[in-house]
Amino acid sequence: MAATTRTNWAGNVTYGASDLLSPTSVDEVRRVVAATPRLTALGSTHSFNRIADTDAVQVTLAGLPPVLDVDADRRVVRVAAGMTHAAVAAGLEARGWALANLASLPHISVAGAVATGTHGSGVRNPSLAHAVVGLEVVRASGDVAWVDASTPDDALDAHRVALGALGVVTAVELAIEPTFQVATTVHLDLPWDAVLEHFDAVVSDAYSVSLFTSFDDRGARQVWTKRRTDEPAPTVDLVALGARPADGPVHPGENDTAGVTEQGGVPGPWSERLPHFRSTFTPSTGAEIQAEYLIPASHAVAALEALRPLDPVFAPLLIAAEVRTIAADTAWLAPSSGRQSVGLHFTFRRDAEAVAAAVARIEDVLAPFDPRPHWGKVSAAGVERLHEAYPRLGDFAALARDLDPTGRFRNAYLARLLP
Repeated sequence: MAATTRTNWAGNVTYGASDLLSPTSVDEVRRVVAATPRLTALGSTHSFNRIADTDAVQVTLAGLPPVLDVDADRRVVRVAAGMTHAAVAAGLEARGWALANLASLPHISVAGAVATGTHGSGVRNPSLAHAVVGLEVVRASGDVAWVDASTPDDALDAHRVALGALGVVTAVELAIEPTFQVATTVHLDLPWDAVLEHFDAVVSDAYSVSLFTSFDDRGARQVWTKRRTDEPAPTVDLVALGARPADGPVHPGENDTAGVTEQGGVPGPWSERLPHFRSTFTPSTGAEIQAEYLIPASHAVAALEALRPLDPVFAPLLIAAEVRTIAADTAWLAPSSGRQSVGLHFTFRRDAEAVAAAVARIEDVLAPFDPRPHWGKVSAAGVERLHEAYPRLGDFAALARDLDPTGRFRNAYLARLLP
């Protein structure tokens, strides 16, 4: 189909692709790749930068037939790459299985989330890419390769977060476990003193914990505690620390609460509690721009203290900032690779110029804490800084040159990043 004016989900990026192709089979993906000099795989358009943009051809995998094949003996599920986590989660739950974690938005595609290092929350939970045990990928030649733990040269960890540079992923195998239930409770206005003094205890007190703040005097204006019902109850008394229980559902941003997943401590399936937002509603706020940085967990309190003086910058622009924990990962380009991490996530109003200025300030403040920008968010970091932040980026660039010597999968973003 001929491309018309198209944007990413948030509307802050207008795609420059000359065409958008939607193959309906893996064989068709192979033919498209072999016949197209340059192309870029497009996920569910939830990236806020130009990682999925191109002046050539975009390829969406949304037209591939849905596949959800459970191998109970191996505890893995094979899914079509273009499926959303919402669809995969619903299918797994219906079969009595679960993924270990989900992102706050279940609307994102599996392959897109994996490719950019997207994560959920929890001191024991690595990025979503960590669940990947195998990938089917169409190489620049049009040939299909299968990559798993048996593939030599650490290939699986190189492919888990691959930014679209190593080929078009058409299927993914994910580790699964028996289904479980989760109960979400929310507390409001946990004072800064309590956040800073008890940070480690609060964020590790349940399976998944998120703190939302505006960096103003309210401290953590929302604390979302998501407890697996098969695990012990939280032990930190947030009320004793100065917070108060929410008396009804709350939204972390500015949208109607009908779009958030159920709170109030009511147990429900993992698939309907681990995300913040219901798959049947428009996710988050829509007209927004996001930035995120993962820092070593040991720097979290100092980083939060350093960011607080930016309150005047944030006041007119910030919708919400979310603080989450992410376990150390093994993927080369995972933002949490090799280190227990805390994610500092910023959702801004869609004012590109003001956001760019704010992001530059944030990165200056976070510089002493070795921040790694999320691949799918906006950032001011230059190529040299990104290679410092991601120690395996040079190795990844070499692998990309070997697997794609003519630059078939290169766009402007990757050409800058992977010289």
